[in-house]
Amino acid sequence: MNNEALSLASEINELETLLASIPVDNIIERMSLESRLAFVRAALAALPQQFRQKAKLTFRGKPVFGSHGIVADFGGKAAGAFSDAFAAVAAGLSQGLSDMGPIPNRDKNQLLITGTAIGSFGFEFELPAPELMLFDEDSKPQDAMEKIEALFRLAAEGTDDEVTEVIEEVHPRAVRKVYEFLELLVQQQAWCGLEFANHAFRYTDLAQIETSCSRLKADNIQEREQAYRGEFQGVLPAGRTFEFKLADQNGLIKGKIDRAVANADVLNREWLHKPVTVKLGVIQVGQGRPRYTLMSLDDVNG
Repeated sequence: MNNEALSLASEINELETLLASIPVDNIIERMSLESRLAFVRAALAALPQQFRQKAKLTFRGKPVFGSHGIVADFGGKAAGAFSDAFAAVAAGLSQGLSDMGPIPNRDKNQLLITGTAIGSFGFEFELPAPELMLFDEDSKPQDAMEKIEALFRLAAEGTDDEVTEVIEEVHPRAVRKVYEFLELLVQQQAWCGLEFANHAFRYTDLAQIETSCSRLKADNIQEREQAYRGEFQGVLPAGRTFEFKLADQNGLIKGKIDRAVANADVLNREWLHKPVTVKLGVIQVGQGRPRYTLMSLDDVNG
């Protein structure tokens, strides 16, 4: 992002903060700020397009006619399903996604179709404008696009453990949206390729995308909560990881601490080497090893 975009995005953030602190019924006080906010947003939107990040999604298969065109019904559904997946992954990365209900910040994570992508045939997407990615370091649109590319690639070519690691980061509900996109393609006998920044992956044929789709299917992803008795052996607050020695066996669980836990060091101060029962979220893909996450300090009991 160039200096002009940074300056405009910073001013938008300041104006939005000021407006949030002013009561709605203070109409006169709010008018000038709202007017300035509209002006700055328009100025940011008018910046040259090279400051916006682009991704290319191309298709091959039955609904695609080389680089000439794509069946309109399929193209519209595919673009919509991919946009849904992007919004869900972005929400999952910001820890704002729950198992049910509306996808948070969907309006701020909209993709814009800016052209067709040639090579096969597909769409060029523009990621959300700089103002929407500047102040939430935990949920950048580029991160969401990179995770989608990683899910495509690893579900096709990676190990179960590698797929589990990405699912753990983006939330299982977001992965279901990616699965729904791939399932649509399989149903229509199509496959795709995704290019973004220095990341690119292309399915080679229908059989490969069928394999990828089946690995991301809910039946292949085990998600549960389970209680364990034992002692914390150590917690790294900065790395948000822990080691937990099981009481009834010689096993040692290594896991992550969810970002919803604001002060992970509490575990070192209050629970280190003390007998506790802890409830952990467990995710496992296929035959991969289980991944453990402590979701809340309320899940630790003496």
